[in-house]
Amino acid sequence: MIESPLNTNRNAKADPKLANAWKTKSGAELSDAEVLAMPEDEYMGAKQIEFFRAKLTALKDGVLSNAGETTEHLREDTSIVPDPADRATIEEEHALELRTRDRERKLLKKIIQSLARLDTGEYGYCDETGEPIGLGRLIARPTASLSLEAQQRREMKQKMFGD
Repeated sequence: MIESPLNTNRNAKADPKLANAWKTKSGAELSDAEVLAMPEDEYMGAKQIEFFRAKLTALKDGVLSNAGETTEHLREDTSIVPDPADRATIEEEHALELRTRDRERKLLKKIIQSLARLDTGEYGYCDETGEPIGLGRLIARPTASLSLEAQQRREMKQKMFGD
């Protein structure tokens, strides 16, 4: 059985060790389960902001590291291969890698926007409704700027009317 973030939250609150762990640790040291176990009145408090800043910074560092590896990999793989099938395979691998990096470039932009939202105090709240996005969604997708309901409405509109 797959556990939803809500079930994880309930299980974490039932465990007294998790429920109070956030009080003695810094935000960057907290686990996902410990953040989910925090009381609702701590939503986007200093510890959670520190937790998400660390999470977003690690994500940003990973994306930047991958970008450097891609550049190096493409430079190394510029040898001329006489066999057309081998050349096509190499070109397809390069195209796939470049598409992946393009997606990561877009993710990097969202990460930077999320870090800026942390600085302004807007992080964790829906752009459209101003309601809290929720810890489960933010842990699963730290760059989320819409609540689940607002995101579903946006996707429904895109499906019906196109981009």
